[in-house]
Amino acid sequence: MSDKSGLMYSAAELDPPFAPSTGDHVSIAPWAHLAAVRREDFVGPGPWQIMRSADISEGYEQTPDANPVHLYDLVTVALDPERLLNNGEPASLARWLDQLAIRSGTRFLHVGSGVGYYTAIVAQAVSRAGYVLALEVDPTLAQRAARNLADWSNIEVRCAPGPESSDGPFDAIFVNAGATDLDMSWLDRLGERGRLLVPLTVSLPEEELGFGQMLLVERSDSHWPARFVGPVGIFHCKGARSERGEQLLRASFGSRKEGLVASLRRDPHSLDPKCWLHAASFCLSKRSPSPNGQTQH
Repeated sequence: MSDKSGLMYSAAELDPPFAPSTGDHVSIAPWAHLAAVRREDFVGPGPWQIMRSADISEGYEQTPDANPVHLYDLVTVALDPERLLNNGEPASLARWLDQLAIRSGTRFLHVGSGVGYYTAIVAQAVSRAGYVLALEVDPTLAQRAARNLADWSNIEVRCAPGPESSDGPFDAIFVNAGATDLDMSWLDRLGERGRLLVPLTVSLPEEELGFGQMLLVERSDSHWPARFVGPVGIFHCKGARSERGEQLLRASFGSRKEGLVASLRRDPHSLDPKCWLHAASFCLSKRSPSPNGQTQH
C-alpha cells in the first residue's frame, strides 16, 4: 500500500461535494476510498482543465489556480484535452465500482487504467490481502500509471491490451473504455461468482468517444446473468471494437429494449426473437440464465 494515502483535506471537508444523493443507491465504501487517495498526485500539476457533467456542452473550463480543492468535486479532469481523454468523474466511477462488490482480498483486473487514480482507489478497497492488475494500452498513460502506483505493493501495471493466459482468475473485472465486442479473455479470466463490468458503446461521428450502457455480467455455477446498469459516455477501448460490432450494437440499442437483457450466452445457437444482440462469439439474451451459458425459455 502507499504512504501517499493521506489527503491535505479531511474526509469531512471533501465528503459534501463527493457524497451521493439519497437517490443514487451507492454504498459508502467507494466514497470512503475516494477520500483516501490524493487525486492531484495522478492528474499532474495545476491549474487543470475540468468539465462538469451538467455543462458538458460547454467543454472544459480552467481552474483559477493550482489549489487541489478544485479536484475534489464531481468533475472530469483533462489528461489529453485534444483527444478528450479524461480522468473520469468520481460519482460515476464510484457507482460503477460499487456494482463489483469489491472487498478486502478481492483479485481485481482493471482494463484501461489510465494514470491509475481509480486503480489506487480499488487497491485501497482490496487491501494488502487483495491484488490489482492494471492494464493500459497507451504507452504514455501506462508509464504515468507505473510511476503513480509505484508505492502500492498490491498493484501490478502493464502496458497491454488484455490479460495473459496465466492471469486470473479474477473476482472482479472493470473495463474502463467503451467496447462493441466482449473480449473472451475477460470472461475466461472471471472466477466463480466473479463480476465483469464493461461499457458497450456506439461511436460519435469523427470522435474516439462513444455513448451507450454499462453491462454487468456475473459468473455463477456456469450461469451468466447479465444486465445493463446505467448510461455511459466514454473513450474507445482499443482492440475491443469492430465495424460489425458497431453495426450490431447500434441496431440493438435502436430497439430500445436493452432493459430486457437478462443473460449472456456463449453456446452456439441460431438467432431467435429472444436475442437482443447476437454476435459471433457471444449473445446478450432476454432469456433467464441457465448452466453452460445457455438460457431458459
